[in-house]
Amino acid sequence: MDRLHENQIYTGTVEGYSSEGLGIVRLDGAVVFVPQAVRGETIDLKITKVMKTAAAGVIVKIHKPSPDRAAPECPYYGQCGGCDFQHLTYPEELRAKRQRVQDALTRLGGAGVEVEEILGAKNPLHYRNKSQYPVGADGAIGFYRARSHQVVPVKRCLIQPEAADKTAAAVGEWMRRYKIPAYDETAGRGLVRHIYVRVNQKGESLCCVVINGKQAPREPELAAYVCAAVPHTVGVLVNSNTKRGNVILGEKYRTLWGQDFLMDTLCGLAFKLSVPSFYQVNRDQAEVLYGRALAYAGLTGTETVVDLYCGIGTITLCLAKRAKRVIGAEIVPAAIRDAEENAARNHIENAEFFCGDAAEAAARLEAEGLRPDVITVDPPRKGLAPEVIGSIAAMGPARVVYVSCDPATLGRDVKRFGELGYRAVRACAVDMFPGTRHVETVVLLSKGEIDSKKVRVEFSLEDMDMSGFQKGATYEQIKAYVLEKYGLKVSSLYISQVKRKCGLDVGQNYNLSKKEDAKVPQCPPEKEAAIMEALKHFHMV
Repeated sequence: MDRLHENQIYTGTVEGYSSEGLGIVRLDGAVVFVPQAVRGETIDLKITKVMKTAAAGVIVKIHKPSPDRAAPECPYYGQCGGCDFQHLTYPEELRAKRQRVQDALTRLGGAGVEVEEILGAKNPLHYRNKSQYPVGADGAIGFYRARSHQVVPVKRCLIQPEAADKTAAAVGEWMRRYKIPAYDETAGRGLVRHIYVRVNQKGESLCCVVINGKQAPREPELAAYVCAAVPHTVGVLVNSNTKRGNVILGEKYRTLWGQDFLMDTLCGLAFKLSVPSFYQVNRDQAEVLYGRALAYAGLTGTETVVDLYCGIGTITLCLAKRAKRVIGAEIVPAAIRDAEENAARNHIENAEFFCGDAAEAAARLEAEGLRPDVITVDPPRKGLAPEVIGSIAAMGPARVVYVSCDPATLGRDVKRFGELGYRAVRACAVDMFPGTRHVETVVLLSKGEIDSKKVRVEFSLEDMDMSGFQKGATYEQIKAYVLEKYGLKVSSLYISQVKRKCGLDVGQNYNLSKKEDAKVPQCPPEKEAAIMEALKHFHMV
């Protein structure tokens, strides 16, 4: 990396995209990450930061724009951190997302499966049915800048429905009219923190204002402002969150006007949505996603199916229409209550639900001797814990249908399943989040022959290499490895963040700040990549 220098201009060709949507240019054997670059373009770029094996840069000149380059429609592009791919045509965005999934399954998962043609959205605009608007200390309402908590004021967002934007604006008017203070996360003072809006297929909306306290002044006026701006509002709520940190919602709700839930229809079924309910943000693409998951499940009406991370029962109830028996598990009690209510509402009698986290649920079902034909999982971004994968494999389903929102943790988990006899045989990417780098994936894992055969193995412990049974490297070992190989200094905080993304226990080596108002910096991409390589080196992922 001695040949690359900060503030110097170099010429290179964009080869592809990183997991964060940055263009990749290779110079002198080093990878340079360049925002807003398009594959195939030859560009002049200025180096802004040099690491040991990677660098960051910005575009100075595009010699010939790619036909896949598009003019961003959003006036906030480059300021708001919400959309990464508005400089790409939609076909190129889809190609990049499919390639990201393919790379993750091949490189991280060791899978030989080819990702099927990505299923794009018919309408890539105004698709979100859940909107979360942070409120800045100065009263600005919008979305965060990339890698910051600075709020960019946004009046009209191209991926939010109009009703949501109008609701947020109405809350802002109420704040200004009655001098309601915004929350200052640095000082821990002020009142209004977030504006949370759900919108259903009919255009009806549910508004929840998150406050730093038990009550806000002029609450009847708040409800009046929202209902006047959006006549199809069905309810206005207040959520109390007095804790510092990045968690948006607190535990206590009050209804100021109307009802505390919203109804929506998905895959021909009616669902009740409360404010904290998990529900795919793109309804139309959710139907595409669930349709592909059902196809992979291969149900004939005779199967027993287990659905881990069932939420309010969306996938579970879709499966129930084609299975003999379905069992859903979810850690959130309110979600389980909604799931049971949704089953009754849709007259589905072959679905049952119980509350518990995925590891506990899988272990319990395994201990009970349940042998399901199919298991479906739709975990959070961190993916599946090793013990969950182990319990799933121990139950011996013929098929596992894995729905994922993060290709990296999906690839890691596919590899773990492979070690237990489950092979990825089909994979499909679904564009749930047009305009952004995020993508959903469905993978079908099939039980291989290895599990059906008993093999006698004789060995001596004295002859075994026990290094593979270590829990992994310490934080200091990871730091030393990253420093030696990449010339980067990384903190225990950054290591813990990467370990959490991988579903690993952070152990006792990471100590949170004792200051209540402490800000939590996020690990930069180059350091995250270096830490990931260290975890791979020590066989932790």
